[in-house]
Parts: sequence; structure tokens; C-alpha cells
Amino acid sequence: MVETRKTSVAGVDTRSALVWDLPLRLFHWLLVLALAGCWLTHELGVEYMDWHMRLGYLVLSLLIFRLFWGFAGPRYARFSDFVRGPGAVIDYAGSWLRGQAGITAGHNPLGGWSVLALLTIVALQAVSGLFNSDDILTSGPWRAAVPGDFADAMSWLHGFNFNVLLALVALHIAAVFYYSLKLRAGLVTAMLTGRKRGARTAAGIGGHRLLAAAALAALAGGLVWLLIAMAPAPTAADFTF
Repeated sequence: MVETRKTSVAGVDTRSALVWDLPLRLFHWLLVLALAGCWLTHELGVEYMDWHMRLGYLVLSLLIFRLFWGFAGPRYARFSDFVRGPGAVIDYAGSWLRGQAGITAGHNPLGGWSVLALLTIVALQAVSGLFNSDDILTSGPWRAAVPGDFADAMSWLHGFNFNVLLALVALHIAAVFYYSLKLRAGLVTAMLTGRKRGARTAAGIGGHRLLAAAALAALAGGLVWLLIAMAPAPTAADFTF
């Protein structure tokens, strides 16, 4: 059963509905914390690189879960709900430029593509880390399986892509502030509580699908564990002593 609520605050429409399911919200905030942890452990130096790699494995597990959840999750978590064609994106961009963009229940057409862009850039960061090496003490699990030129390319990508990721995160935060201040969308609150308010949020979801989420999260973690377990052992040639 879909639950909606409505209260009156100084004439502002505060109808709300459950839009973001709990597994999706956990994914979002765990990804934020894991990426912040990856950055911090890198900045702290080589003695924290083991934790850097563990957090990278967590990021990869979260991404695989999100891929599954994009097909198996509730309505607004599904790619089919927020990945729109060029026409819808152009129309929404035009309305946004005219100051006429309203609040949508799920991701708007521009927001949907920004989600895909962020997931893609984070995936590139996580996958390139599997082949990366500092050539001193730490080597990604699959570094020994690839030629040196490929590993060097992955090392370059890992560094360059991080700057792209920072730019997209900054753009994402700016968009959240815009919608929060301009439209009073309360996006941060919505990602904490799952409830989103606005004129077009009547069609909320009916549940969280927790059992399916737990099974898919376990599968995602198991796949990453298998990926790491299958990696060849590093050799002395992978390091400089």
C-alpha cells in the first residue's frame, strides 16, 4: 500500500510520499563514506593503503549491487524509470533554463543521466584500481596479470579519473543545493528518510524489498570476493625495493 502524507505549512504544499527505498539510501550513503575513506586513506600515506584497497572493494561491491538494484528494485530505483531519451532531457533542460522545472517524484531526466555518469566514473575508478600499483609496496590484485604498459595506463586513468570524479561530485552537490533552495525540494532529507515532498510525489512506492536487497548485496559481495580470490599472486617484479 502506497503511503502519502499531507500537512499545511504557511500555504506550502508539503505532500510527501515514500520514494527512495531503504536499500537505495543505504547504497547512497555507504558509497559516500567509502569514497571519502578511499580519499583519506590515500592522503594518509602508504601505511593506510591496505585500507584504501579494502574500501575500493567495498565501492566495487556497492556498484554491482546498484546495477542489480537498477533492475530489481522498486520503481524509482530502476534505470527504466529515470534513464530518458534525448527529447525528454532537452525538454527538461529548457524548462529548467526558463525557471519552470518542477519537482519530480524520482530523478528528473537530467538527474537520471547524472546518476549514470557518476556511477560510470566511480566504476572506472574502482576497476582501474584493480590494476594499479605504487611500484613500491602496494599492488592491485590484478596488476600481475597484465602487461606493464596496460598497468601504466590504468595508473594514469586512476589519477586522472579522480579529478573527473571530483568535478562530478561538485556538480552533484551544487544541483542538490539549487533544488533545495530554489524549489524547497529537501533532497538531502529525502535521501535520509526516503520521503520526498512536492506537487508530483503522490505515486510513492509500497515497500523496500529488503529480502531481495539482502540477497543481491550478498551476491555482489561474493562476486567481488571471487574476483579478488582469483587474482594471481604478485611477483617481485611488481615492486621496487
